[in-house]
Amino acid sequence: MIPEISDLLVEPLIRMALAEDLGRAGDLTSEACVPAEAELSVAWVARKPGVLSGLSCARLSLHALAPGARFEALARDGEDISAGQALARATAPARAVLSAERTGLNLLGRLSGVATLTRAYVDAVAGTGARITDTRKTTPGLRRLEKYAVRCGGGVNHRFGLDDAILIKDNHVAACGGIRPALERARAGAGHLVKVEIEVDGLDQLEEALPLAPDVIMLDNFSLEDLRKAVAMTAGRVTLEASGGVDLSTVRDIAGTGVQVISVGALTHSAPVLDIGLDAG
Repeated sequence: MIPEISDLLVEPLIRMALAEDLGRAGDLTSEACVPAEAELSVAWVARKPGVLSGLSCARLSLHALAPGARFEALARDGEDISAGQALARATAPARAVLSAERTGLNLLGRLSGVATLTRAYVDAVAGTGARITDTRKTTPGLRRLEKYAVRCGGGVNHRFGLDDAILIKDNHVAACGGIRPALERARAGAGHLVKVEIEVDGLDQLEEALPLAPDVIMLDNFSLEDLRKAVAMTAGRVTLEASGGVDLSTVRDIAGTGVQVISVGALTHSAPVLDIGLDAG
């Protein structure tokens, strides 16, 4: 089990999403059709198997509109779930349930989809020693939730933003005039707790970067043969991250070269939503 993401981090996103949905006039349908005193009992139910993530989004969406609602979680984030499984139950004023339904389901399905795809990648490299990590290719505004979903699926997080690590990409190298000046400036400007990673696109750049002692070297779109050569050249002196050309059909072979980390943008930019519904009764 992993620690659930704090409500303090999720609530602002929930309120923003609800405000977007409720707009200027609120839920016209529920207010017109549903008696104010009506209550509704519902269950969040998985339509397809996968890995659960983001159950608190359903709870917080409901509690934002009905603070006294009774909500019972029947599963935990990070667990495998099956089609037809009830994930949570609640009883609350019907108008609140109906108004909060789509916001909660959108986030719950999105995050569970990310967790499910991540689990597929993690399972694909099982036993190799390689770890699957995400990237910054996230949905604007949802990064903290999507990276949490990656952890629910068994992956690990890359940097969260531009402010928590130095990652020198190819355009940084071009702007600095080469590998050496880029790394030397990064080392001079980095705090003692800040790691420095540099992206290289060939074995020649790897050879140039190694004596400058970066913490991590990203091997961008290397062939399998060159990945093996890079692992032999570095001999464990630096963490190697493979990036580019990674999908479920290639990730096992990439892991087999001996790299320690494989970054996969698809975990967050291409994960299909896991189908989860809200059933009354």
